[in-house]
Amino acid sequence: MSTTARASLMTSLALGLGLALIVPALGAGCGAAPKRGEELMDSVLTYNDGVRWGRFAAAASRVPPAERPDFVDERDELADDLHISEWDVVKVEQVTEDQARVQIKYSWFLDSVGTVQHTQALQRWQRSGKAWLMVDERRVRGEEMPGLAEPEPESEDQNDADESGGGEVREGEVGEVDTVDVSDARTASANR
Repeated sequence: MSTTARASLMTSLALGLGLALIVPALGAGCGAAPKRGEELMDSVLTYNDGVRWGRFAAAASRVPPAERPDFVDERDELADDLHISEWDVVKVEQVTEDQARVQIKYSWFLDSVGTVQHTQALQRWQRSGKAWLMVDERRVRGEEMPGLAEPEPESEDQNDADESGGGEVREGEVGEVDTVDVSDARTASANR
């Protein structure tokens, strides 16, 4: 090997070694403290992938400890007929530093029926120590889904407010909607 080739090789090795030492050090400084949102999303992924793929012990690690045995038994029983073909995060809302709401869209079917259904659920997550736990999950729209709780019924106070015209429309409920005739708008845009 010529002296020039040897010098070039040594320079390349030195640069490569220097970058190999510098890049991890830079990365450690930038990403040393994980963000709480990233931790939450890791838990959301573990739970929902576990439920989808039948890894119920993994999913159960993201529910409160007292509920884990019943959760695994219920999910194992449901898996005889219920199959989740896909799930997606619709939105994430960080309520407080230790509480979050995550809306999930499930595509699922029952072997006994064979029709794909779509259901959206609202999951309530709570930080317990260093872990995020899914403490409640309820359907907000779409078809009723086995293993998914229904929305809580309205309280008497809410019914009184609705009758007086002062009630709010909560997520998953249908409120009054003004009817708008869009046929003129479609005709106008078609004629352009």
